[in-house]
Amino acid sequence: AKLQTRHAYMTLLWPNADLSLIVGQTWDVVSPLNPNTLNYSVLWDVGNTGYRRPQFRLTKNLPIAEKVSVKLEGAVVRTIGRTDLTNSETGEDEGFPTLQGRVGVSFPFVGPKPTVIGFSALHGREQYDLDATGRNEDFDSDGVFLDACIPVAKWLTLQGELFSGKNLDNYYGGIGQGVNTTTLREIDSEGGWVAASLGPWSKWAFNVGGGLDDVDVDDVADGARTRNACVFANAIYSWNKHVQAGLELSRWNTDYRGPGDADDTRVQTSFIYSF
Repeated sequence: AKLQTRHAYMTLLWPNADLSLIVGQTWDVVSPLNPNTLNYSVLWDVGNTGYRRPQFRLTKNLPIAEKVSVKLEGAVVRTIGRTDLTNSETGEDEGFPTLQGRVGVSFPFVGPKPTVIGFSALHGREQYDLDATGRNEDFDSDGVFLDACIPVAKWLTLQGELFSGKNLDNYYGGIGQGVNTTTLREIDSEGGWVAASLGPWSKWAFNVGGGLDDVDVDDVADGARTRNACVFANAIYSWNKHVQAGLELSRWNTDYRGPGDADDTRVQTSFIYSF
């Protein structure tokens, strides 16, 4: 058995400058939101991008006007790659971190809480060794991302994200496909997700949403995934402040390059104890 480290980081704060530094492993700067689904994979490979990895992150908050502020975030993060033909790891071989940045704006809009809209981007590179003689190929990872969270009313919040880029499998884009190692070509993909959270009313809360990841069919081999889509709806009942139970229904569709498209209907339950 292996121990999985999800978050392990230290935060240094300079309150007078509204500045902070994070050192350690936590969420990516890019694509910071997750839908409220009961499924652990939270629409990864179905439009939701971003994960956790080691990083140095600097964050600066700038007040622009009354109730309007801008958050600037920049990070150097560990480049996670793939195993190449010499059985080495392409991110480690490159020897240079991936760069991530985000600009987020918080402002009053239609609801009781501020609306937040963010634009983020990343750039990284992997070194893929073709053989033991030293021949190699560089693969770029590039992506642009848009995120939005809009509290429409006390009982309704809308949120979602869009992305476009190449070689984003380690950010859960491209339906888990980053590079075609036969053609030595990065795989382009684009997609996103949108969800609505309703409630709570008494002890009940509800969520509905969907996601889509669309891969450039010319970049992948025959039989590879070209489109992944999902819609979901769930109901969550809070017994008390520590215990929740939920029920979720979702519909999934996956297209392939060639025959063999697949559909699936999933019913999922959850029981969560928080402490």
